Amino acid sequence: MSASVFPQLEPLLSGVQKPIQYVGGELNSTVKEWDCAPEGATVHWALMYPDAYEVGLPNQGVAILYEVLNERDWIVAERTYSVWPDLEKVMREHQIPQFTVDAHRPIRDFDILGLSFSTELGYTNMLNALDLAGIALHAVDRSDEDPIVLAGGHAAFNPEPIADFIDAAVLGDGEEVVLKISEIIKEWKDAGSPGGRDELLMRFASTGGIYVPKFYDVAYDDATGQIASYGPNRPGVPEKVVKHTLMDLDQWPYPAKPLVPLAETVHERFSVEIFRGCTRGCRFCQAGMITRPVRERSITTIGTMVENGIRQSGFDEVGLLSLSSADHTEIAEVAKGLADRYEDSNVSLSLPSTRVDAFNISLANEFSRNGRRSGLTFAPEGGSERMRKVINKMVTEEDLIRTVAAAYSHGWRQVKLYFMCGLPEETDEDVMQIAELAKKVIQKGREVTGHNDIRCTVSIGGFVPKPHTPFQWAPQLDVATTDERLRKLRDEVRADKRFGRAIGFRYHDGKPGQVEGLLSRGDRRVGAIIEQVWRDGGRFDGWSEHFSYDRWVASASLALEGTGVDLEWYTTRTREYDEVLPWDHLDSGLDKDWMWADWEDALAAANGEDIEVEDCRWTPCYDCGVCPEMGTEIQIGPTGQTLLPLAVVGSGQPGMVTQVVH
Repeated sequence: MSASVFPQLEPLLSGVQKPIQYVGGELNSTVKEWDCAPEGATVHWALMYPDAYEVGLPNQGVAILYEVLNERDWIVAERTYSVWPDLEKVMREHQIPQFTVDAHRPIRDFDILGLSFSTELGYTNMLNALDLAGIALHAVDRSDEDPIVLAGGHAAFNPEPIADFIDAAVLGDGEEVVLKISEIIKEWKDAGSPGGRDELLMRFASTGGIYVPKFYDVAYDDATGQIASYGPNRPGVPEKVVKHTLMDLDQWPYPAKPLVPLAETVHERFSVEIFRGCTRGCRFCQAGMITRPVRERSITTIGTMVENGIRQSGFDEVGLLSLSSADHTEIAEVAKGLADRYEDSNVSLSLPSTRVDAFNISLANEFSRNGRRSGLTFAPEGGSERMRKVINKMVTEEDLIRTVAAAYSHGWRQVKLYFMCGLPEETDEDVMQIAELAKKVIQKGREVTGHNDIRCTVSIGGFVPKPHTPFQWAPQLDVATTDERLRKLRDEVRADKRFGRAIGFRYHDGKPGQVEGLLSRGDRRVGAIIEQVWRDGGRFDGWSEHFSYDRWVASASLALEGTGVDLEWYTTRTREYDEVLPWDHLDSGLDKDWMWADWEDALAAANGEDIEVEDCRWTPCYDCGVCPEMGTEIQIGPTGQTLLPLAVVGSGQPGMVTQVVH
């Protein structure tokens, strides 16, 4: 049995902010008996998104795994989130451990703590949760009574910076592998837990798809600081660990029972992932590279999921999600079918991710047919055409101006443009072109509408080189140069009396990106920095009000003393082809030679060569390696099916609807 800590917790919640985020009981949440398995052992999962409830609850990945696991009658899955500093203080004073929000059970009672990392800036929150739970920070210090600490999510494609703190990591899609892990745990427990913790981890590692850091040794070259060797330290452990790819998304229509938050969250909508993966080939984009190949959901499955999700949750906004949703082969049919269904309802539809060259007004009109017309967001990423060729985002200035002109002429008044600063081979002039592009957007909007109430918001993020991309070898721009370029751009925008007031300007300074760069491409030595930051009070590093660059710099200096490497070595340094990278033993399916050739193409594009890598959905394969290496294939339409209106059934129950598909 595992006892709830709620009796101790409840009287203390009145003294903290937003106490409702800790009480649980959301619509569609699940609470099971601790020993629920019909026979044999029950497997217990604590799922954590290492951020605040308001950010973690809407996370699609955790929500899907929560459902998939709880559908099995022999698995208990509950959720936990990072607690804010005010509750942390109370918990430490009253010795209340990290708990789940579902049944308020202590995390340490579970078999496995699964953390989903969308960003590396959540690592200090993981350490805080482990400490609050009474789980040893270092995996080597844990006993058979402690849960297995498992990392997943995009950041897990290089888990080396947290290798000392986790027991295992999985790469790629989680739906199938969490069930495989659960089966392994159940078999081990049913057999009496033979061999203890090490035996269980060995069973994980032997699958070839679960990475166990303790079973691999790494050595460093004293002269260069680079990795000298890396490999398994015992028989039966694979040289490389492969990612998991879920095929046929129609067979996995999750979330089917979306969680409805009790407190305000960053996204309050029902989201349907209409396809997974992207092969547009943007060289900076880790998400696109590691989720290949493209796998679409069919129009009928999308329609079923939307109808069911609205009915199960009561949400009045539906987001059709993917890395580039307008690229779905039947997006026009999906948009029209859903707009027809919900035209006279309070349900609004949104397409959060849209490329300039895939957008059209007909599509936008379908999504705003019920009268809700929010601003449009496009992501040229590079300010100049030269930079867009470097990153392989082949969107011309003419494409953008034509698209926004059409939007403004059809009633939109606000456009948001997203760019990056610090891209490889970038110059000051490339960044200043962002201002010129924004001015042209405003000018065109005024021309086609005859009005001056046109707005354009420019949002700029710092580029961070990521593993498993062609830019994994690239140097990151230093903080001072990043901030200086952004200052020049801001001043240029504000100084223009014709357009300055019509252009909003949002940006982050270069400091958080520098830390993210350290964590993204770091090796095991970086773990000591993370621990030092946490011990010095680091929490919620993804939040500007909690992030301290000075704390990270000081911790890096202290933790790396005597290693021969420093913060700049991990961030602003160019890597060469023959350098062993910390993630080389983790197989995303991408061929290293192909990525290196693509990196060289980027450098050639910076020098004026016209090189484009096209999308293999619509052109011949260009040998990135994923499909043959992973045994997968592109799965796209069109299916030729259509959505028909929802029809009322004669069930005697007002408001009950059924879906008719054709």
